[in-house]
Amino acid sequence: MTDDKDVLRDVWFGRIPTCFTLYQDEITEREAEPYYLLLPRVSYLTLVTDKVKKHFQKVMRQEDISEIWFEYEGTPLKWHYPIGLLFDLLASSSALPWNITVHFKSFPEKDLLHCPSKDAIEAHFMSCVKEADALKHKSQVINEMQKKDHKQLWMGLQNDRFDQFWAINRKLMEYPAEENGFRYIPFRIYQTTTERPFIQKLFRPVAADGQLHTLGDLLKDVCPSAVAPEGREQNEPRLKTDSRSEQE
Repeated sequence: MTDDKDVLRDVWFGRIPTCFTLYQDEITEREAEPYYLLLPRVSYLTLVTDKVKKHFQKVMRQEDISEIWFEYEGTPLKWHYPIGLLFDLLASSSALPWNITVHFKSFPEKDLLHCPSKDAIEAHFMSCVKEADALKHKSQVINEMQKKDHKQLWMGLQNDRFDQFWAINRKLMEYPAEENGFRYIPFRIYQTTTERPFIQKLFRPVAADGQLHTLGDLLKDVCPSAVAPEGREQNEPRLKTDSRSEQE
């Protein structure tokens, strides 16, 4: 993991310039100015938008405020998807800043899960970490950690602290040299179709003949339509993954 530290930092500190605008039908006491933020790709919307909520609530009456939710061009944004994943799925071809609409009423019950508190986000995040470790290490690493390690991992993400997060997460990314990789690669390939929002299956990092699998091998196995028919490139990068199975 040491050799990858610069890459890990670049991924961690990736930001999306975003403009939040209050939905036109929301009742306000005066005009609501847009609010701009640089959103961290690896975090969650409801984790980093307290300032957005406070900004718009200043121009609204308390009785007109209920649970906040966000949408982009008519599509409600799932709070349990990482921000970078949402942007790549829905807006990667759009001009920046990313324009997100803020709502305080008419919660789309059929499209979104409720997020009553940050505890719900933490529970979802830790569930994904545990699922990933079950695939990689038979849950041995996560089970050997103390509760304070779990909390440090979460607080590192919540407070955008790279070193705090990776001091714990690196343990989830290690494996004995003789094993030549994890048991399985935890991954999800997300799609915009509602019938099957993501693809997930068991995939080993090493082939039966001992060759290391590549990202191209994984895609050809689970999503062949995404791979060019020419086959494997000579210098194709080897497959790596993050400890969270939902990470984009």
